[in-house]
Amino acid sequence: TARLKPGAKEKEELELLDRLAAHLDEGKPIRTMSFDAEQAKLLKSFSFLTAKPVLYVANIGEDQIGKDTPEMQALRDEATAEHAEVVPLSARLEAEIRELPDEEAGVFLEDAGLKEAALPTFIHAAYRLLYLVTFLTAGDPEVRAWTVRQGARAPEAAGVIHSDIERGFIKAQIVAYDDLIAAGSYAAARERGKVRLEGRDYVMKDGDVCLFRFNV
Repeated sequence: TARLKPGAKEKEELELLDRLAAHLDEGKPIRTMSFDAEQAKLLKSFSFLTAKPVLYVANIGEDQIGKDTPEMQALRDEATAEHAEVVPLSARLEAEIRELPDEEAGVFLEDAGLKEAALPTFIHAAYRLLYLVTFLTAGDPEVRAWTVRQGARAPEAAGVIHSDIERGFIKAQIVAYDDLIAAGSYAAARERGKVRLEGRDYVMKDGDVCLFRFNV
């Protein structure tokens, strides 16, 4: 029987797979490679294990908090080489903090030389690795945080809340979280000129506080 000649898509896949195989044979994970947009899309369809982001959590002793030990530096170097991140923490200390009221926990962290518990640091690192940003909506009856991918435009963010808002998107009324906190209220932020209207091409930023205008 005659062999079918590979088409353009199959040829592209074979070339990518050959490149991946050569890289893996050198003992290097796929996440350390670079790809153009088409290759990245093709790669995603395979779901290779070493293409996935990695976050190392290093459980350290309380006496090592805030210290850059040779072991920790070696782990950071290894993580950097393979495009991963490291979050050092003391599991024992974190467990003790969780048992304390917020005010006492703050004093406890300060005494330990820490600005915050490890959980927020862990979440921020995970968001960076996964290329995610958070935007907020505020009003009756709640303030709520939403997650979108980095590079998402305003209509896509609106669609995370409800598909009707994306479909009928008109404008996004946005103020940066830091500007809102500094102003003290939404009205004060508006008076300072910090509230702005953005259109369909606006790229969402981490910490945007949004009110979406739409019509369906």
